[in-house]
Amino acid sequence: MRTLGIDYGRVRLGLALSDPDGILASPLATLPRSRRACDDFHRIAGLAREHGVARIVVGLPLLMDGTSGTMANEAKTFADQVARRTRLPVDLFDERLTSSEAERAMLEGNLSRERRKELRDGLAAVLILQAYLDRPRGGGPTPDEEG
Repeated sequence: MRTLGIDYGRVRLGLALSDPDGILASPLATLPRSRRACDDFHRIAGLAREHGVARIVVGLPLLMDGTSGTMANEAKTFADQVARRTRLPVDLFDERLTSSEAERAMLEGNLSRERRKELRDGLAAVLILQAYLDRPRGGGPTPDEEG
């Protein structure tokens, strides 16, 4: 079962895709956001169909204290729309620190500022999806399952 990971952003959407066994996440694409949100959902639905995706995971950018801020609320609304438009199950997954982890990895790789900008969202999506895939099965709830 393939899973699509999405790093939500106002300017770009980072996308990652799992292997068919749901073990390893790989970068898929970085999509610039469209002026029309329906175009973004159409592209996501098309990619999901093309790659045989059975589930989607959207990164939830919680604040460091675990509460929802503006971006987390936007990501929740986005995830609801993705679920409605793709008719696939969508989970939210705590993505705190994935952007800084992605940035640190790229700095260690000695990538230029311009190259880091190009890769950041896709790498963040990979980190979100890989953490989701690695989570203990039957463990604690994901943020969208908490009451």
